[in-house]
Amino acid sequence: MQIIDQLTSHSESVRWAFIFIYGLLILGGVYVVAQRKIYPDKDLGDVPPRLKTWFYIVSFLFISLAVENHIALWFFGFISFLALKEFYSMIPTRRADRRMLFWAYLSLPFQYYWIHIEWYEVFIIFIPVYMFLLLPVRLVLVGDTDGFLRSVSTTQWGLMTCVFGFSHLAYLGRLTGEICEPAGGGGLIIFLLILTEGNDVAQYIWGKSIGRHKIIPKISPNKTTEGFLGGLLTTVLLAYLLGPFFTGFTPQQNLFAGFLIATCGFFGDLVMSAIKRDMRIKDTGTFLPGHGGVLDRIDSLLYTAPLFFHYTYYLAP
Repeated sequence: MQIIDQLTSHSESVRWAFIFIYGLLILGGVYVVAQRKIYPDKDLGDVPPRLKTWFYIVSFLFISLAVENHIALWFFGFISFLALKEFYSMIPTRRADRRMLFWAYLSLPFQYYWIHIEWYEVFIIFIPVYMFLLLPVRLVLVGDTDGFLRSVSTTQWGLMTCVFGFSHLAYLGRLTGEICEPAGGGGLIIFLLILTEGNDVAQYIWGKSIGRHKIIPKISPNKTTEGFLGGLLTTVLLAYLLGPFFTGFTPQQNLFAGFLIATCGFFGDLVMSAIKRDMRIKDTGTFLPGHGGVLDRIDSLLYTAPLFFHYTYYLAP
């Protein structure tokens, strides 16, 4: 009975958001079933596995946000671990790097522990300062200088994005006060996720519909100026409409939040595309059927999460 109470403890806005998302997934499932009945030989590509994966993602998120706070931390920490593992698996590493990588992985539970005890002052400097200084020292002790700078910089960059950047999403759930009303910290997380993922979808749809002018074709041939601007306007509008249900922002602050998320999400996607092109790979992994790797799914969030968190944190009275 207690578990059921926890699963229904979401604010009204968050509950309706999940109902709407599940409704979309059900409609997608009905579409797949209908297509298979009407056109048995039609190839639906990766649509069925994508829908199935989205169902699992949304369900895990729903449960994590409903039960005790530390469960959500485990959930987000696990995603950080998978993303970091994918990143270190796709970059070239040397035998000498193993001990440094061990310390990079070891920093992950500490980063989420600072969130658990809500020690913001350490959370915000642990990886950018202390791990930034520690990792090269650990590699120096190995005594191998060949490729030293490349190894240290790539290790630190992976830690900054996959752990430090993404962990801001978890810390959003711990924020309190008027800025989090009426949906609490969970509402801020849902607001950010809807806008980030919605921005990706909107940019894709606008780009496919009216896209003519490519922005950076050597990095992402499908990104167009029209797609970016269409996604930007759509995300800003969504932020304005959804903001009153999930945040304590003013209308103007919601508009700027939409602008921040759309812009940062766009560049987060581009940066990960550049890395994959440099590594000559299409996807960062195969963990999520129909989507590729975890990094393929959260690349935009690695940029939007820290920016939106600090925007919210410094607006809080």
